[in-house]
Amino acid sequence: MRTMAVIGTGLIGTSVALAASRRGMTVFLMDRDPATARTAAALGAGRATTPGEPVDLAVIAVPPSHVGAVLGESQTRGLARSYTDVASVKAEPERAALSGAPDPARYIGGHPLAGRERSGPLAARAELFQGRNWVLTPSRLTSDEAFNRALELVALCEAVPVVMRSQDHDAALAVTSHVPHLMASLMAARLREGPAELSRVAGQGLRDATRTAGGDSRLWGDIVRSNAPAIAGVLKDLHTDLSRLVPALDALARPGGVDRDHGMRTLVDLLDRGVSGVAGIPGPRHRAAPGDPRVRVVVPDRPGELARLLADVAELGVVGEDAVVDTGGEAGRTGGGLTVRFTVSPTLADRMTAELGAAGWDAVRERAVRPTGPMGTTESTGPMGTTGPTVLPVGTS
Repeated sequence: MRTMAVIGTGLIGTSVALAASRRGMTVFLMDRDPATARTAAALGAGRATTPGEPVDLAVIAVPPSHVGAVLGESQTRGLARSYTDVASVKAEPERAALSGAPDPARYIGGHPLAGRERSGPLAARAELFQGRNWVLTPSRLTSDEAFNRALELVALCEAVPVVMRSQDHDAALAVTSHVPHLMASLMAARLREGPAELSRVAGQGLRDATRTAGGDSRLWGDIVRSNAPAIAGVLKDLHTDLSRLVPALDALARPGGVDRDHGMRTLVDLLDRGVSGVAGIPGPRHRAAPGDPRVRVVVPDRPGELARLLADVAELGVVGEDAVVDTGGEAGRTGGGLTVRFTVSPTLADRMTAELGAAGWDAVRERAVRPTGPMGTTESTGPMGTTGPTVLPVGTS
């Protein structure tokens, strides 16, 4: 592909355009709000104009209920040779394409599993999709050409293609995304009626539970409406669990009640099911590759400093338990506590070093980790070509 049109220059559309432009593609930006398209263009995402001839691929980045109409109109005027979308609901756009689009064979549904709590082109990032799954949902009519161009789009955004049926996608997203967003919104709504001192005791757990509640309410209203059947099914199952939990809590609230043991068993059972469920959630992990750099951080010998460091790197998307700790290296020799090393991508290493340094950490970028030691140990080549000590993952003994 050499040319692309992006229709809808919000967070996802502009991020796609930035990634494509970075790879040398000519990208045309269109939006019902011309100022939004011009903003995306000013970021380097492409040209805020309509192409004079058909482009290789048109990416439709509009709410789910609008995909069908935009696809039909775009195909009628011959905007592109192939079409895809990035909506988080897939069955409804597919039905609209099959029933109303002039050429449904040129369309394939798509959904990159990436986003941010912020919206609009100013929140866009070219690297937003790196390492993230990107679902493709070919219909029974989707052509090989449309499929291959969608795969090329996924590749240039450095994402991972996952092929599913549209109905399976929507059933899965109801559990993994749409209902969690509703639960976050319902929990966040309780905060409006909480005690005056609530803000003083709001911690990270609350922020995690309500993180997505700040999303665009109109967009999410469209998403929920478009996937209402699947979402309703999940909520009914949640209602069943709540119908067990509330009586259990009532029993526990009554001192000396005969049902307290049963209430506790019910509560622990529900909590255990949660523990089992969360264990199956894959975490975003950077897989170390030959040549990947490491960031070395010296941690002062003071209580809580390691925890503070892990919290700081988590904000950069680095998983703390993938770090390694050395108590006998530079920090240990000077009585300074610990040396912690993080293996990260080359693009993240410089940013991580700079941001940790700005936060007051003694952070230095090192060369790659290379597994050359015996018995599964790991040796590293430092800045001066020295060989580092054997280290253990954080949390091991």
